[in-house]
Amino acid sequence: MSNPSWVIAAIFFWLAAWALNEWLVRQRFQTPAAKRASSIAIPLIFGAAIIVLWEGMVHGFAIPSILLPAPSAIFLRLINSIPILWADFRQTFLKAVLTGYVLGCGLGFAMAIIIDRSPFLQRGLLPIGNFVSALPVVGIAPIMVMWFGFDWQSKVAVVVIMTFFPMLVNTVQGLSASSHMERDLMHTYAASWWQTLVKLRLPAAWPFIFNALKINSTLALIGAIVAEFFGTPIVGMGFRISAEMGRSNVDMVWAEIAVAAIAGSGFYGLVALAERAVTFWHPSVRSGRT
Repeated sequence: MSNPSWVIAAIFFWLAAWALNEWLVRQRFQTPAAKRASSIAIPLIFGAAIIVLWEGMVHGFAIPSILLPAPSAIFLRLINSIPILWADFRQTFLKAVLTGYVLGCGLGFAMAIIIDRSPFLQRGLLPIGNFVSALPVVGIAPIMVMWFGFDWQSKVAVVVIMTFFPMLVNTVQGLSASSHMERDLMHTYAASWWQTLVKLRLPAAWPFIFNALKINSTLALIGAIVAEFFGTPIVGMGFRISAEMGRSNVDMVWAEIAVAAIAGSGFYGLVALAERAVTFWHPSVRSGRT
């Protein structure tokens, strides 16, 4: 039975959060700590407002849980299913995602260094890389399961394929980011190819490389979860989502989605922090700190 008071309370909370965020955005804080606290508070307040609005709409309009469970129900299922969620997280993220991410990005980076010395490979392999990057994961995953079996090794293979070519293409593009004048200056100093690579071209390529790392941090998780729909042991995020959806346990499905979202956001955040530490000299990073 619908309850309009839930909807009214949720809308009032949303408007209050909106007004608070508008006030925070317009403030000119004097200290870096206050600026940092404001930049963290604004998305947290916005996210809390969305959750409260979601909760209010579900209870206010009496939406069935099979269509859209309330955030409170999802949270309770998440708390009560920690052992299952941890086992799924360990199978999907700690085994498949991290292993495939390191292998795919590492191989893509190494191949880019090799390609950089061969114009023939640049013209021949990069178009193939762009073609393979456009292949849907639902077409690659069943083949990898047939080749490598149902365990996490086949998911690693999917993640490697999905992360290899973005890293390859971005690194090759980044290695050509330095200007001719800078390379001529290194040549004037009698620098070898490796010295030019390490001291000039790789530093110029770091923004491109980290762009690929950030893209791959989300692609890897998506690829591993989708691959588990096509065959896996009775554990894993993708398996759990598919199995619980078949049982109409939608709150468990949303709990898995929440864990995947938190893991993916945390992984992306770690890569972004590493980018700020390595490319502290880049104008985009310096402007973000002022």
